[in-house]
Amino acid sequence: MTPPTASAPTPDAAGAATAGSAPPAIPFGTALRFWAWLGCVSFGGPAGQIATMHTELVERRRWISERRFLHALDWCMVLPGPEAQQLATYLGWLMHRTRGGIAAGVLFVAPSLVLLIALSWAYLAWGSTPWVAAAFHGIKPAVTAIVLQALWRIGRRTLRHPAKLAIAVAALIALAGLHVPFPWLVVAAAALGAIGARVAPHVFAPTPATSTAAAPARLPAVVDDDTPPPPHARFSRRRLARVLATGALLWALPMALLWTLCGPAHPFTRMALFFTQAALVTFGGAYAVLPYVWQGAVVEQRWLAPSQMVDGLALGETTPGPLIMVVAFVAFVGGWTTAPFGADRTAAAGIVAALLVTWFTFLPSFVFVLGGGPFVEGTRDTRALAGPLAAITAAVVGVIANLAGFFAWHTLWPQGLAGAFDTFAFVLAIVATLALTRARRSTIEVIGVCAVAGIAWAVAGGAR
Repeated sequence: MTPPTASAPTPDAAGAATAGSAPPAIPFGTALRFWAWLGCVSFGGPAGQIATMHTELVERRRWISERRFLHALDWCMVLPGPEAQQLATYLGWLMHRTRGGIAAGVLFVAPSLVLLIALSWAYLAWGSTPWVAAAFHGIKPAVTAIVLQALWRIGRRTLRHPAKLAIAVAALIALAGLHVPFPWLVVAAAALGAIGARVAPHVFAPTPATSTAAAPARLPAVVDDDTPPPPHARFSRRRLARVLATGALLWALPMALLWTLCGPAHPFTRMALFFTQAALVTFGGAYAVLPYVWQGAVVEQRWLAPSQMVDGLALGETTPGPLIMVVAFVAFVGGWTTAPFGADRTAAAGIVAALLVTWFTFLPSFVFVLGGGPFVEGTRDTRALAGPLAAITAAVVGVIANLAGFFAWHTLWPQGLAGAFDTFAFVLAIVATLALTRARRSTIEVIGVCAVAGIAWAVAGGAR
């Protein structure tokens, strides 16, 4: 009997498939169109993007089985960087070799990059006009609500044991109170998870993503549970060395060019180094990256102001693609404000900075996936990293709580704690939080309504 799900292939799918047979092999052109479509519609942050991929690839098109999909997701969550983009890269690589992985990863990012560059330019060119400033006055509480929603969603799923809750609280105290660098939090959490997995394996066991008891009968997929890894997915030391060497060269050549032409103190060089480091140490997804970027870009380098960082996250939430693409906004603002090309070419500096930072932020993700993919395919039944991953995920909840506090502080006390409390922003943040959590409205809807509310508040004279 056909299960009550939309499992039939869509018009984009490769050929026809009966209910009891796997769909035919996916032509590269068909996959290319899918990845381009996904890059244009993948709103909703990492959770929404992963859910979209699951619905389309596992349930509707049946290009990959549930088990293979979740295994790939587990490993992408272990890696530093944006897990949704890495998952798309991994699945594209698994189905169509290196060209498939590069195409999927690039198309997942490209639409968001183009939109964010355009929005960043508009923000800096017209952001001081009264109606735009009023709109962002309403958007800032929405951003705070979005981060609070992420904190609630991830925390509810992750902190199901007092030990994990303790790790999250310890991470929050270490980051906010003791100013412990983020990489050390990751190392400490991984060590605790490794120990905890041996002492209390039931505590640090991975949380099932779905309930198999209520799941419908599974249909065959192109890449099924028992489908052997294709030849390119079999581990080879020579292939791994080639991927690592290529990645190192693609990093070293532009870095050497920046170092030679601009010098080590130039904003472009410092951005390239900083965002390379961010790509290598920020485990836990986009919301874990944001506090690290804030600390480096806002506090240390002063490429942008705290209020601009909040506005950048709002713009990032309204565009498709990975939320980590907010780094393009950070870089654009940094290039614009430092004006290395001169005061009359600030937009050009912003565009170059955004492109550079995107390159150095995402290059490690491609190397991790394309180089480590065969190892992942050979360890589908290995759970050695379940403990460290569970502890890191718990620590990330504390990191996100710190980020929520940072956004709330700069939203409710825009002039600092010594200044006036913004009652309008407080009420709007509560309404936005309820709209996201109770009414289950989309982030774009909430941001749009809050922007209109900010303009209406200014027109009514509330912003005086």
